[in-house]
Amino acid sequence: MTAADTTTAAGTGGGTGPAVTVEQMDVTYKVRGQDRLALRDISFQIGRNESYGLVGESGSGKSTVALALTRYLPRNGRVSAGSIRINGIDPLALGNTSLRELRARTVSMVYQEPGRALNPSIKVGRQIAEVYEIAGLDRKSALERSEAMLRKVQISDPGRVMERYPHQLSGGMAQRAVIAMALAAEPSLLILDEPTTALDVTVEAEVLDLVAALRDEFDTSVLFISHNLAVIAKMCDRVGVLYAGELIEEGVAREVFDQPRHPYTVGLLRCIPRRGQRKDNGRLDTIPGFLPPPGHSLTGCIFAARCPIAEERCRTAAPPAFAISPTRSSRCYLHEQTPDLPRNTPVNVELVSHRDAATAIVRVQGLSKTFDSRGEAVKALVGVDLSIERGETLGLVGESGSGKTTLARALLGLIAPDEGSIVELDSRPLEADARRRPREQLKALQIVFQNPDSALNRRHTVRRLISRPIARLAGLSGARLRERLADLVTSVRLEERHLALRPSQLSGGLKQRVAIARAFAGGPRIVVCDEPTSALDVSVQAAILNLLVDLQAKEQVTYLFISHDLGLVRYLSDRIAVLYLGRVMELGPAETVFAGPHHPYTEALLSAVPSLDGLHTERIRLSGEIPSAADPPSGCVFHTRCPRRLPTGICESTEPPLLEVAPGHLMSCHIPLDELRTLQDTGQAP
Repeated sequence: MTAADTTTAAGTGGGTGPAVTVEQMDVTYKVRGQDRLALRDISFQIGRNESYGLVGESGSGKSTVALALTRYLPRNGRVSAGSIRINGIDPLALGNTSLRELRARTVSMVYQEPGRALNPSIKVGRQIAEVYEIAGLDRKSALERSEAMLRKVQISDPGRVMERYPHQLSGGMAQRAVIAMALAAEPSLLILDEPTTALDVTVEAEVLDLVAALRDEFDTSVLFISHNLAVIAKMCDRVGVLYAGELIEEGVAREVFDQPRHPYTVGLLRCIPRRGQRKDNGRLDTIPGFLPPPGHSLTGCIFAARCPIAEERCRTAAPPAFAISPTRSSRCYLHEQTPDLPRNTPVNVELVSHRDAATAIVRVQGLSKTFDSRGEAVKALVGVDLSIERGETLGLVGESGSGKTTLARALLGLIAPDEGSIVELDSRPLEADARRRPREQLKALQIVFQNPDSALNRRHTVRRLISRPIARLAGLSGARLRERLADLVTSVRLEERHLALRPSQLSGGLKQRVAIARAFAGGPRIVVCDEPTSALDVSVQAAILNLLVDLQAKEQVTYLFISHDLGLVRYLSDRIAVLYLGRVMELGPAETVFAGPHHPYTEALLSAVPSLDGLHTERIRLSGEIPSAADPPSGCVFHTRCPRRLPTGICESTEPPLLEVAPGHLMSCHIPLDELRTLQDTGQAP
């Protein structure tokens, strides 16, 4: 045993100093024999029971900070300068035994994908119980504590969940199980690395409320990493903004988001649709250029190349961290000018065209889809009636399992709908199987999938992945093909160097950009966007949304836009359809649906959305999980979770029809529209 191994974790659960202190930390990776600096001069503190947020684009170093704190850096990475203290203990000086003790009792980490944190071959209860057994409990007591912890993270039937394997859990339930495992040791520091990115809005709200409550109960400090600025604004006391491995702005979260004092922070905030902003008001602002590569050697400000107000001194000397107030700092010579920062992207309101409301390019009628699952009939879609007008964007929202992706796949011919379903393009029936569709129909309908890993051929280069549909569907070759390729690459913010790479060499965000470019390569008329920006930073997301708006205006492209980010849906969509258990609950113009009165399910979805503007409405909590599509409730399928269920019993016995309650506004609810308006305006129950 080394001298370092004699260090114990004594005092890791208490004390009066900061929970985390990082001073002038550098992290270096050795790549092809050369040292490349990934983090430079990082200093921050996290107080006890404080939540500290880290934001920035992919590649800025957020996850590297977390890995450095826990000494989980890969073999080619190391903390090359500076110091780290967690409850006064230096993790860099610990031997293996003490390091394991620190990780087991003091620091817990929740990753973006719960599937990677759970062993697929071990039942959930057994995995959580191991944490308690390491702490010294016997097996029976450990299992009892595990069940209690699952109940604490709001899993309604913890006994059954403990007997399940990870693949048998929904995404939200799996994430709550991981949080239960992380909190089982009652850590003094909880690191959350994009914990809600893949979750729908209601589950995200539940997870965030859970983290906030457990933070107070266990007196835990939190390091919260996310590119969702609204989530950080809701969850964090203070925030640090990372750019290319440097902490360029830091302060109280509300102050940083209300009055940013660095051009990069201003740029991030302007990339997000805010205060009901829609595409009719013009394009989103974006941040030009690209993040400098790891190991860059710049003499001046690292953001100067992308900054609209950079001066000569910005390019010749790196700015220090200016103290704006006792709680605020900014690495910018011109931090006083940031409120008047000019836009990088022209508004171009005139580019937005009006849709052709008289022409329905796509129509589905009585669309149903039933899957067979272990002998059970799972009704993923039930009698859906929809039309999509030429040149419009129809937003499709609802929780996971509501049928959004199934509807999209049926439209694209990737799955065959049930007998009697009608799916038409230009008033002509579409073949149920895409392989039987003629070339013109294949060219007309394209899709951007949520997961690019399953959509991109790993053996092909980016150049081939995008060029192939240009040649086959658009019929271009030679110079015209190369011109179209270059235009697409620029539009989705890829670089020339990416063309020679294969998908395995790209980050998740870059893969999604390739998938988007490929979808537009053949000149489609309708593009199904299935969570196309969920893996993207807000800066790239804004560029993609602008691209969608521009293409729609110039080429009258029609979109079916699926997303759990209701802010993006509101910005981009002309109309919105709300699905629940495969049924349309509400359908109407975007502003009408968002303004209300809403269907009670829509009301619950909107109340769960975190706001970057500090306008937080009281969240309407839905009881229980979404019911099984194999055994849906009788009557209104939403009545088991509806906070406005009528006491007459009609909701339990009779399914409400989808009726027009106002011009162009359809709703499936027994409560009259005027009564819904009164209830929702006053916050009363029926």
